[in-house]
Amino acid sequence: MNTVKNYLSLVKFSHTIFALPFALIGFFLGYRLFEQYGNVLSQVHYEFGISSYDFPGSIQEIILRFVLVLVCMVTARSAAMAFNRFLDKNFDAKNPRTAIREIPAGIISSSSALRFVILNCILFIISTFFINRICFFLSPVALFVILFYSYTKRFTALCHLVLGLGLSLAPIGAYLAVTGEFAVLPVLFSFTVLFWVSGFDIIYALQDIDFDREHQLHSIPARLGKKNALRVSELLHVFSGLIVIAAGWLGEFGWLYWIGVVVFCGMLIYQHSIVKPHDLRRVNLAFMTANGIASVVFAVFVIADLLWKM
Repeated sequence: MNTVKNYLSLVKFSHTIFALPFALIGFFLGYRLFEQYGNVLSQVHYEFGISSYDFPGSIQEIILRFVLVLVCMVTARSAAMAFNRFLDKNFDAKNPRTAIREIPAGIISSSSALRFVILNCILFIISTFFINRICFFLSPVALFVILFYSYTKRFTALCHLVLGLGLSLAPIGAYLAVTGEFAVLPVLFSFTVLFWVSGFDIIYALQDIDFDREHQLHSIPARLGKKNALRVSELLHVFSGLIVIAAGWLGEFGWLYWIGVVVFCGMLIYQHSIVKPHDLRRVNLAFMTANGIASVVFAVFVIADLLWKM
């Protein structure tokens, strides 16, 4: 039991709360499309020689597809986080804030963490195989993006955007799991995640600005300073808010969606009101609480709106 707890702590399983709600949005968005246009899409795919296996039919198949999407989310994120901890173990050991993490503290060995990464990557690819062909073919691309992020802090201050890109694959990936094809709306939700995550990761990185500078690690706070970094974060969150509004307009969502938008944008504004260049005491409140509420509440209202129209 302690071993499971240690690995859950290693990958910060609670942080799944950020991307998972948007994956659920992508899944239900795809399911709504299938409910409305499933027969037409199946015919089009048939004419182009694409197997109807891309589309879940019975309720049992939909539930199975949903479970597989959850497995993909958990394994991909676990692989990415564990790889980040493995790669950064020497830096974590030197940083007082991170020295208590499982690998530098000796709770989990480096080799065990690496095996855990490989296992999750394998499970991720296997799960995509049982979803549909496009997800399976794109699975190496997704793994490359989320694992490559761990290297970026060594050479670019844009590492926050790469992290955002990795998590932004959640809504479009879940949508592909249902429909087997790309569409504008899930892409917009992916851009929402990209700018949202990048923005709050900059806020989180404020805690390590001195350490990053001392050890030649790259981040926007280390490059621009606290005040300018917060301005960049604010700009990214403005982009995120504008895109989520555009998605609501394009998708012709109802009043439930717009309640979710108000909460989401409100949490973006709130976190910037409590974190100041001269006062970082509430960074964790902004990082975990505000963004956790933003993602979960927004997803609840968006999915409720989607189900209301079915």
